[in-house]
Amino acid sequence: MPSLPEFSLKDKVVIVTGGARGLGLVQAEALLESGATVHAFDRLPEPDSDSAFAAVSRRARDELGVSLTYHQLDVRDAEHLNKVVEGIASEKGRLDGLIAAAGIQQETPALEYTAEDFNRMLEINVTGVFVTAQAVARQMVRLGKGGSMVLIASMSGTVANRGLNCTAYNTSKSGVLQLARNLAMEWGEHGIRVNTISPGYIVTDMVEALFKTHPERREEWAKHNMLGRLSKPSEYRGASVFLISDASSFMTGSDLRMDGGHSAW
Repeated sequence: MPSLPEFSLKDKVVIVTGGARGLGLVQAEALLESGATVHAFDRLPEPDSDSAFAAVSRRARDELGVSLTYHQLDVRDAEHLNKVVEGIASEKGRLDGLIAAAGIQQETPALEYTAEDFNRMLEINVTGVFVTAQAVARQMVRLGKGGSMVLIASMSGTVANRGLNCTAYNTSKSGVLQLARNLAMEWGEHGIRVNTISPGYIVTDMVEALFKTHPERREEWAKHNMLGRLSKPSEYRGASVFLISDASSFMTGSDLRMDGGHSAW
């Protein structure tokens, strides 16, 4: 069947942080299906042999003819991060994309939030994203081929979530939005595009666990958007391929908000 060649990621090398599970792994699989070689970064010492990651890795090798490689690292460790990224770029002779999906969440009332926890949130969700993007950009500039970066933000970087006490998280995602715009401005001359995706509420394993203690949120959150339901990680697959591929070649400094209309009321 005919296809749109600009969506192809054949031979491209892409890094996905937070790629061992959840939204990061779902996006990594979409990139693999589009032909990319993917390197997943995460804090886990090693994904379990019977995990979803292992299944995706086997599928990449046996069915898709590409590869998914795991690297254990903390995005706050700039020295280690730069070393690993440089190694990937040097081995392949190219580095085409980044999806920065690593991040943490913590629900705590603002009056009770400690400075230590607030700083940790910003350190991982903002500084960690910056350091990752910087490491990737250094190699893209060195190789002179440009590339595309996708930073995972959130609708929570634009709105306050009614009834959800996540001041630090929302602040961090607002920072990611502004970070992307400024990196796009600085790195455009090198052919590096930087965009963000702002998801709405996603039903992940972490959210399912939250619903066990707050079951009313499953129904209440769905009422907050125009589609009247919550999203699934798989609904963001196409957005990642679009932004990494040449299909978005004239798009940079932009936010792709995918929140079911939550922010458009």
